[in-house]
Amino acid sequence: MAVALVKRIATAIAILVFVLYAGDFISVKFRHDPTSVVQINTIYAVPQKGSKTEYERGDPVNETCVNSIFPHLGYAPCWYVNRHRNQQVNY
Repeated sequence: MAVALVKRIATAIAILVFVLYAGDFISVKFRHDPTSVVQINTIYAVPQKGSKTEYERGDPVNETCVNSIFPHLGYAPCWYVNRHRNQQVNY
């Protein structure tokens, strides 16, 4: 009995996620301009002697993102890109 309930709940969640993704995709496809550009700051972490690290700023880079919940059209969602504006490159 409990296994059947778990299967029904899992099926309902899978259908809900599929409908949400499909709706998000349709809204991106029919929107006039679904993309935005976000400036990304690059920080280079260069190891030094004595277990120290020197941080150097790189040139800012513009990254295209899509205004949606999920990634579409080969771009990451803007809400995710905005949360990760500073990217560290380790050497």
